[in-house]
Amino acid sequence: MFYSNTENMASDTKATDPLEVLRQQCLARGAAGIKGLARTFRIMDDDGSKSLDLQEFIKGLEDYGVVVSREEARQIFILCDKDGSGTINFDEFLENLRPPMSSARISVIGQAFKKLDRTGDGVVTVEDLRGVYNGSQHPKYKSGEWTEEQVFLTFLSSFESPNDKDGKVAVVKENLFSTCLPG
Repeated sequence: MFYSNTENMASDTKATDPLEVLRQQCLARGAAGIKGLARTFRIMDDDGSKSLDLQEFIKGLEDYGVVVSREEARQIFILCDKDGSGTINFDEFLENLRPPMSSARISVIGQAFKKLDRTGDGVVTVEDLRGVYNGSQHPKYKSGEWTEEQVFLTFLSSFESPNDKDGKVAVVKENLFSTCLPG
């Protein structure tokens, strides 16, 4: 579903920046739009390299039903390919796709980080989280299905990148601001 030119798409979305056009289409799909695109991104990765070349990217956008021209897809790809390697990974793509955070959201994230960083060293570690996370109200703990440790480990896994699951968490404040997804 590629338009032959930007004008057709711009009239539909009121945006002319290709990345903004793509962002709007994903967000129009609801809260699952960006998550759905990430799943699709993984499916598009035909060679299992955890990155996409331009052809995989264009085909994947088309399969996902994203309506942008081939030239716009190429422009988005170049914007996302920060290192000029000719490929983009999930994190590069999603970092570019995410809308900017409001100042209120940045403030809330800062407050949350301050609470989590029990040692005040600018890094949230597993030890910091153990001191503030209470899994006793989790439904699976309450039902006896999981131990409190299992609840905690599941919580920790939410901080891991899908490409780097090592069971360790170290969140630096600046990284928290750059990686928190809105919504």
